[in-house]
Amino acid sequence: MNSETLLDTIPSLDLADFLSGDAERRAKFVQDLGSAFNNIGFVAIKNHGLTDELTTKLYEVVQKFFYSDDELKFKYVVPGIAGQRGYVAKGKETAKGFKVADLKEFYHIGQPKIDDGDPIWAEYPDNVFPTEQPEFEEYTVEAYNTLQVAGKNLLRAIAIYLELPEDYFEDKVKHGNSILRAIHYFPISNPDEVPEGAVRAAAHGDINLITLLMGASAEGLEVLRRDGVWIPITSLPEYVIVNVGDMLDRLTNHKLKSTIHRVVNPPKEKLGTSRFSIPFFMHPRSEMNLTCLESCVNAENPKLYVDMTAGEFLNERLIELGLKK
Repeated sequence: MNSETLLDTIPSLDLADFLSGDAERRAKFVQDLGSAFNNIGFVAIKNHGLTDELTTKLYEVVQKFFYSDDELKFKYVVPGIAGQRGYVAKGKETAKGFKVADLKEFYHIGQPKIDDGDPIWAEYPDNVFPTEQPEFEEYTVEAYNTLQVAGKNLLRAIAIYLELPEDYFEDKVKHGNSILRAIHYFPISNPDEVPEGAVRAAAHGDINLITLLMGASAEGLEVLRRDGVWIPITSLPEYVIVNVGDMLDRLTNHKLKSTIHRVVNPPKEKLGTSRFSIPFFMHPRSEMNLTCLESCVNAENPKLYVDMTAGEFLNERLIELGLKK
């Protein structure tokens, strides 16, 4: 696989190959995943654990919540936690480097807490769920746990590609600060009311280690190619799109690429329609050291980033996004 083959599409891989126990299939998966992340930063993965039934029910409960009136939704705004849990209203998030807020609202579900004595739980706010929809908690938490398992397996493959111990990320993501974000790109009834320069999601790189995105309800996701051309990404139903986040980019000194992506506005005739998307942002624990790996730094690739922890980097980015003062 070379960079030329990645110019118009992203590669599709089968996680079952990595989990097969077959050394050859496993090694090929590792190399193909690493090559994709080294070149374009995106890949499509099947056999990730999500069933069609779960995905369908998840989107149904998410849509029901966002179609509720504002009075209900605002009951689940949690003040003072920079949007880490619950409902985040329209106009609250602005991409780094942009002055106009994205045209979206969203709901955050974090790590489901368990009573195992881990001091990390003191850092996390409690999850909040709409009591009017008991099934909302059921399906979002099931999706969270399923995608977390898939993410851990992908990080094992990434560790092997980087010639690290296979379990390198395991203790770093145990009870990590991961977020399932249900997003509603709300309809615009009057195109003239859209602020100049406002889009559904302005060009950005994700903060975290890796992102797993199940198929969105409509087109719009675009990835910035190395030659500066934006290419549309559409996921087949049985695949999730996985991309490198800025934390993994920092750790690997830009060997694995956090590719800039965006969600563009639909054509004017479709501005009045909703778009739903549910990414899983896989974060490590806050104490993870993001100092560039020595193996990724050499004379041709000098160190690009200052040393910091995942918690410090997240805090910096939340301020840049306008979610934290």
